[in-house]
Amino acid sequence: MGDELITGALVLVIVCFVLMILMYKQMQKLKSKVDAVTVLLKESDRQREAVKRELQELRSGTIGMGRRVVEIENNLTKQSEKLEEASQQDPQAKLYSRALKMVELGAGVEELVTECELPKAEAELLIRLHRK
Repeated sequence: MGDELITGALVLVIVCFVLMILMYKQMQKLKSKVDAVTVLLKESDRQREAVKRELQELRSGTIGMGRRVVEIENNLTKQSEKLEEASQQDPQAKLYSRALKMVELGAGVEELVTECELPKAEAELLIRLHRK
């Protein structure tokens, strides 16, 4: 019975040893997988940061372009106002504006000559150009 006990203990020790070796190999495989995942995560983080920087650059560019567009719109509005103001102050332009309105309302050559003090040839030309 003593030999059987020793044999049983020896078998148990050998089984435990084999199990420890198998567990060690499994741990090594798991460790290599964890290392691979860690590398992938680091690369993913690096790429995410690169995309984040590019997105920030695009935002900054878009904001700058938006400001530039607003500035151009403001300048265009100011120029339009100045042009309108200049046309209102030019008596000749007022005269032609009035003459065009009269032509649209059906005024004749003599009426344009009298009311707008236009030469007869200009009155005839306005009528020919703007009547439908």
